[in-house]
Amino acid sequence: MGSVLVNKLGKIEINKHVLAQLTYQAAMESYGLVGFSSKSKGIVELLKGENATKGVNIIELSEALIDIEIFVILQYGTNITTVANNIIERIKYTVETYSGIKINQITVSVQGIRVK
Repeated sequence: MGSVLVNKLGKIEINKHVLAQLTYQAAMESYGLVGFSSKSKGIVELLKGENATKGVNIIELSEALIDIEIFVILQYGTNITTVANNIIERIKYTVETYSGIKINQITVSVQGIRVK
């Protein structure tokens, strides 16, 4: 099931997978973000499968309000607070602009730091 946006032109249903893809694309533009990590190791990760939305969790609060939870891996030497705030701002702007669905809260959980 997805979020539903109703306006004067009609009713649009947006799937959670679409919102997760928007979130992923917006976050990956942030400096200091290396990639996403899943909350728990699933069968896709064990088989080395690539899934762009494996570290994104969309929680529907109502038809036009969502919470977003992401699990990220950051680059060593970057300020965690600055990178997290940048990710939050990009996700909020992108998802709300393209989908019209309001975001209540975005949670960024740092799962690891990658040293190059």
